[in-house]
Amino acid sequence: MAWDSARPVLWKRFAKEGVAFAVGMTAIMYLLAGQRDSGSYLGVLFGAFMYVGVVGLMAKFGYVRKTLAELRAEAAAKPPRQVGRTAAAPSTRARPVPTKRTGGTANGKRR
Repeated sequence: MAWDSARPVLWKRFAKEGVAFAVGMTAIMYLLAGQRDSGSYLGVLFGAFMYVGVVGLMAKFGYVRKTLAELRAEAAAKPPRQVGRTAAAPSTRARPVPTKRTGGTANGKRR
C-alpha cells in the first residue's frame, strides 16, 4: 500500500495502547524486577512514544489492527466448528501391498 496523507490515523486509540504498555511495563519493572533506576522508566516512556509513532506511520500506509470487538464480531459470525470426525469420503487410493515390515510378505504368504 502507498502513503495516503488523507487516510485517518486513530491517534487516541494508539495513545491509549501506548499508555497501557507504559503502565504495564512500569508495574512489572517496579514490582517484579525491583528496578528503581529512573533511566529505565524514561526508556519505557520513550518506547511508548515510539510505539505510537510507528503505529501511526503504519496507519498512514493503510495498516490498522482490528479491535477486540471486531475480532469477537467475526468469531460470532462464523459457523460453529465441528468437533470430532465427520463421515469422510472413501479414498480412491488402492491399499499398498503388504511387506515384511507391515506384517505380511512381498508375495502375500505368511510364515
